[in-house]
Amino acid sequence: MKRPALVNATQAQLDELLALAKTTFPTAQYQLLEGVLGTFVYVMQALQNAQTSVKRFRQMLFGARTESKRNVLADHGAGAGADPPAAGADVSTAARTPAAPPRAGHGRNSAQAYCDSPVIAIAPLDLRAGDPCPQCISGRVYDSPPRIIVKVVGQPPLAATLYKLHQLRCRLCDALFPGRLPAGTSALKYDHSCASMLALLRYGSGLPFYRLEGLQASLNVPLPDATQWEIVAKAVPGPRAAFNELIRQAAQAPLLHSDDTPAQILSLTAARTKLEAAGQTPAAKAINTSGIVAVLQEHKVILFFTGHPHAGQNLEHVLSHRARELAPPIQMSDALACNFTGEFKTIVSKCLAHGRRKVVEVVAQFPEPCRYVLEVLATVYVNDAHCRKAQLSPQQRLLHHQAHSAAPMQDLQRWMSEQFEQRLAEPNSAPGQALRYLLKHWSGLTLFLRQAGAPLDNNVVERALKRAILHRKNSMFYKTRNGAAVGDIYMSLIHTCQLCRVNPFEYLQALQIHVAAVTASPARWLPWNYREQLPGAA
Repeated sequence: MKRPALVNATQAQLDELLALAKTTFPTAQYQLLEGVLGTFVYVMQALQNAQTSVKRFRQMLFGARTESKRNVLADHGAGAGADPPAAGADVSTAARTPAAPPRAGHGRNSAQAYCDSPVIAIAPLDLRAGDPCPQCISGRVYDSPPRIIVKVVGQPPLAATLYKLHQLRCRLCDALFPGRLPAGTSALKYDHSCASMLALLRYGSGLPFYRLEGLQASLNVPLPDATQWEIVAKAVPGPRAAFNELIRQAAQAPLLHSDDTPAQILSLTAARTKLEAAGQTPAAKAINTSGIVAVLQEHKVILFFTGHPHAGQNLEHVLSHRARELAPPIQMSDALACNFTGEFKTIVSKCLAHGRRKVVEVVAQFPEPCRYVLEVLATVYVNDAHCRKAQLSPQQRLLHHQAHSAAPMQDLQRWMSEQFEQRLAEPNSAPGQALRYLLKHWSGLTLFLRQAGAPLDNNVVERALKRAILHRKNSMFYKTRNGAAVGDIYMSLIHTCQLCRVNPFEYLQALQIHVAAVTASPARWLPWNYREQLPGAA
């Protein structure tokens, strides 16, 4: 059987065909034709939704490719033009942009990257500034910028030193006189640096304790996983005080991002299973790790909370520490209803990247209309990139978007409404659902056109949650709620340090050494100001 040519028809065209057939076909044949066309529309919509679902499943298994406009449109034969076409225009004639230059910054690390490494100054042998030049004799040498050579050595994550103390014993009274440990040697078997390194490996890099136990055993420095937990749990009072202070600081921020990712706590799962076996309904089933990123004037704070509460409830807990005289903050998240629960008033801003992703998922079946949407959103992101590069203030950024992004977004809203009014897109079809999502949440998606400082998307917390996802993929679960709470504390401090460009190893060590001062005045021991409290900081 010869393969027929594939035909794309809109619902309006099919209705016009039925109207012509109704006047010429007998009633029975007309009803048959109407049923055949209805079946065609149903099957095509189901096929489109199935293709979209298969694409999502494939991305879950193998990971999603980059969703940049250039790659998305190039894969489906639509050029990535520079300027978005007007609503109703022929979207197939847009010009292509030239290839982007290769990204800079790839290569060797400079010596400045090793800023916390010890520096050993070495002077030339038998030569000082002002001495005659050994090569030409007549010239004089003078100080020149030093040449820096980096040498890197390997070492175990935790290393041990054995002190063999020679002892003298009295022949008469049997008294022992052992040698003394060197000055500065810690009285503890496990130094404060052990807890800092274990926390970094487990909660910063996702290395489970049992894997580290095997690594340490192979290096002849045994460290059981139970001992590792005891070390980090015993060192948590100082980090807990700093974490609680970070919550209070984050509550005062004018902008907060929030989102969830699934998590697992074995004790909560066992309790839920026990209730269900007894015929009772558990109060909550889902277990999440909520990520909250608070954008302060000069810093960003990352907070993690793992348990039954979702992002909206955890954000409510954070905002309960907010000063009453402050105006409501901007809350950025995706459009899930559970993100906007709570009694504290916020200015709702919704993630434009989530709406864009729904269009990307159906671009394979509908490249032309999807291309128009992606082009308009690309224009908005180009304008926002210009604001960041020019370092515009929030008010200046708002005016720039109102001048350059408002008109394209209004045209896009009008074009999407026309797709449904003129029956060019079925509401339940794959592209119709993507467009309906944008229209339904249009007010939150376009807050950046009305509110100074409103972000375009929730990417900052999406990137932060990758740290929790890395930990989940490697360690898989927490055993108890206490273990999850300890993990949230360390993970929040470590990744806040990374955002503030502070060495988290030194910071965690300082919280342990000065635990009394930290618990007494935690506001002075935050990642961006703790160095001022260290002895000799002045």
